[in-house]
Amino acid sequence: MKYQELERSGRLKSYEARPREIERLLQVAQRDLLAADRNLAEDEDWSYSMAYNALLQAARALMFSRGYRPRGKDQHRTVVRFTKLTLGHEYRKEVALFDQMRRKRNRLIYESVGLVSQQEAEQALAFARKFVKKTRLLITGQLPLELSGQENSLVGGPERA
Repeated sequence: MKYQELERSGRLKSYEARPREIERLLQVAQRDLLAADRNLAEDEDWSYSMAYNALLQAARALMFSRGYRPRGKDQHRTVVRFTKLTLGHEYRKEVALFDQMRRKRNRLIYESVGLVSQQEAEQALAFARKFVKKTRLLITGQLPLELSGQENSLVGGPERA
């Protein structure tokens, strides 16, 4: 079982989420994407942090949809590891970017300001949009009404949804 190590280490536990819980996490992710977009011109750090939170909420929705939830310390790291195990080798670059954003967001929240350039915030937001869209598709089999089309890759340059 691919999640066995996370379960043994106490970082993951079985959880039977209701469909409404999963949908609410996807809604939070969408809300955070909109907020990141609104804040992009004013505060790149905060926009980046909100884009990361959109990734996190979508990945938590994926986790819930597979019957698990994180527990204990380092829950963000657990969500990233779960995402890596779930999506597999095909999405290694995307998961690596998710983890890179996790680490940078941690520095933004707890250590520094002014770490993110306008370009980096735009790229983070574009990646988050694609990731949230793809995650919704993986979970529900359908895209939200405000989004259309599919990308072959989650990594790429800025794109408006």
